[in-house]
Parts: sequence; structure tokens; C-alpha cells
Amino acid sequence: MPVTDQTLSQQLGHTLSRTDFPALGEKYQGKVRDTYRQGDRLVLITTDRLSAFDHVLTTLPFKGDLLNTLASFWFKKTAHVVKNHVIDTPDPCVTVARRAAPFAIEFVVRGYLTGSLWRDYEAGRDPYGLKLPSGLKRDSKFPTPILTPSTKAPIGQHDEPLSESQVVERQLVSPRDWQRAKEAALGLFSEGTKQAGAQGLIFVDTKYEFGLIGDELVVIDEMHTPDSSRFWKAQGYEERLAKGESQVMLDKENLRQWLIAERGFSGQGTPPAIPDDVRVSLSQKYVAAYETITGTAFAPQIGNVAARIEKNLKAAKLI
Repeated sequence: MPVTDQTLSQQLGHTLSRTDFPALGEKYQGKVRDTYRQGDRLVLITTDRLSAFDHVLTTLPFKGDLLNTLASFWFKKTAHVVKNHVIDTPDPCVTVARRAAPFAIEFVVRGYLTGSLWRDYEAGRDPYGLKLPSGLKRDSKFPTPILTPSTKAPIGQHDEPLSESQVVERQLVSPRDWQRAKEAALGLFSEGTKQAGAQGLIFVDTKYEFGLIGDELVVIDEMHTPDSSRFWKAQGYEERLAKGESQVMLDKENLRQWLIAERGFSGQGTPPAIPDDVRVSLSQKYVAAYETITGTAFAPQIGNVAARIEKNLKAAKLI
């Protein structure tokens, strides 16, 4: 059965905004994930927090379940391209992983001229040193995917775009690791493109994070979720492109566009409150992305997410 707005509304009072499991180890709180470290083991708990423009804004019903389960789906689908850090998923919101030494940059692969790159291009900025030709249209496809790396900024600060030469010059990663990670990122993007295309979607762009376990390159954090990626519906893409119309999006870009258009907010100043109807609508986008990408229905369970996680952590003998 379809997930209704009523079901999502009923979960608004139960969303997971924070976690507190000291028995799991030392805690680091990111924008969306709470990561617990104990020796070489990490326990990543994906909360329902929603961020945009480097600010945590609100929570969405079932967002943690949807993101973590979708990331797990993609980690399994792409394990033949590059190894990942996943050990187990004892709860829809929880991933147990091997600890890696993370690289200090994010690897953003783009197949289309859209989002922040389009805003840069339209304003005449070239922060990645791409030297794109003039006269390109918004949402147009690149001949081949491009890599636009950035720094990983602390919460509340903005990531800094980098050119490929700057990554190496600043010694953020070694030249060898840069080439390995670049090849892996493009390979993962190719796999994502195939899977999304088979489901009637366009895989627009995405962010990867990599690290090392010993000398082994692994992909970490999350993968190909609506938080870290853009997905468009393929049907009607060419017509919308020709007319200059916005594409049909199944990702967090919906929120960014709403913030810009309805609240005039693009990261500066105090973030606005997000109304409940917008929270429910955004949650529906995450459900649609999950169901379309995986080809399976999402079966939500209304209730206390933290209590469920605690029960499953105990069952897995993690606490």
C-alpha cells in the first residue's frame, strides 16, 4: 500500500533528532549521522535530521530508515567496484562499520549542469577550474561525468570547492590516493547511472567519501541517497530542458529550491522554520526515491525510533 501523508504526519512526533548510546563508544555528531567509535569499530546511526546549505533545519518522518536502508542497498550493489566499510545493519537506521582513515575531501561527481554548479556557471564563477564552454543550458548533460571535489567543513560552515590541482597541491590526499579515489568515484557513478536508468530515473550527481583501512581504499559514510545525490525522473527530461522548465526531482534539492523561493534563504543568517506540511511533503519525496530506486515498497512502522534502535542494538549484543 502507498505510504500516505496521514501516516507520515503521525510520525512527526516520533522523529529521531538525537541519540544517546554511550555504551557504543565515543560519539561524534554530524549533520545527519551520529557516529560511535570503539577501537576499530564504528556504529553509525542515521537520524531523521534534515540539513541544507550546511545547516540542520528540522527532522523528517522515517528519513533515517529510508537513507540508511537505501545506502545499504547501494553498498551491496557496488561492492564489486570498490570495497566499503559496512559490517552489518542491525536496524534500519544503524550501520556497523570498519573504521577507516577518511580523506579530508568530498568527491562530487556530476553528470549534469545543475544546482550549485549551474549557479556558479551563470554567475561567471569557475571554482573547480573546469573551463566550461559558454552557452550551456541549465540541466544539460555533460559529454562525460566530471569530478568537482570540495573540502569537508565543520557543521555550520560551508564546504570549499577545489580544483583537482589544488587537492594535490595542498596535500589533502596523496597523488596515488587521489587517482585511486577518482577512478572509484567515476566507477560508482557509472553503476548508479545504470541502476537509476533501469528504474526510469536520471542519476544527476552525487557525493562520495573515501578512506583507507591499511592501504585498502574503501567508500565510507553513505552512498547514492537523496541526501547525497540528485535524481530526476527521466520521462519528459528533454521536453523540460527545451522549455527551460525545472526537472522533476526526487531528492533534497526540493528543499533547497523551497528555501530559496519561499524564504529567500540560501545559507546566510538564521535558518527559517520548516512547516509540518513541508516536512511531510519532503518525506514523501524520500519515500518515492527509495521505492523507485530499489523497486520495493517501504513499510513504515509508526512509533518511537530510539526505543526500536535500542532494542535492536541489544539483540545484536552491541550494548
